[in-house]
Amino acid sequence: MPVPIRRLFVALTLCCALLAGATACGSATEDATQNTAAVVAAAAATPSPSTTAERQKLAKTRFVANAGLAAGATYQWIVKPWKAGKFKKGASGRRFALVKAGLAGAFAYNRLKAAKKNAQGDPTLSKALAPLTAGIDSLKDLPSKLRKGDSTDATASSFDDIINKVKDAGKSAGAEVTEKVPSAGQLAGGS
Repeated sequence: MPVPIRRLFVALTLCCALLAGATACGSATEDATQNTAAVVAAAAATPSPSTTAERQKLAKTRFVANAGLAAGATYQWIVKPWKAGKFKKGASGRRFALVKAGLAGAFAYNRLKAAKKNAQGDPTLSKALAPLTAGIDSLKDLPSKLRKGDSTDATASSFDDIINKVKDAGKSAGAEVTEKVPSAGQLAGGS
């Protein structure tokens, strides 16, 4: 499709004018660019206003995602091996199972903290999760105990209990949590 000569001429003239203007400005352009970049950075750092309904919807969605990852990691690498007897002394693959359980425990704790923070954006979730805050905080030292193999039965059952309570709290608040097993990269990365 041929382009009319008039359009090409106008486009070429505008390009030359912009190039000449940018060259003539010199250091003033650099200052303006820096100021513009600062304004853009400040605008990006400032959260955009959203309605209460949007915050609640996003809070529930994020809560479900974070709690689901915590539940999946807990079930896959802590509860399942615990029920299979992999944590008992003399069990085949015990050391590897304990290391994976420790990583999964740290990951699950991280995701539960994020889910707790997400729940604060929704009044219903906040009320449902409030009694579990102390339980989630008590999981802080358990991943290191899992890695060392200390009291694995009590540790595994603690994780399982807290995850089930979080799932029940989410269900009662209208945010049903389904287990989602994280990838190895997510588990190793911690988030």
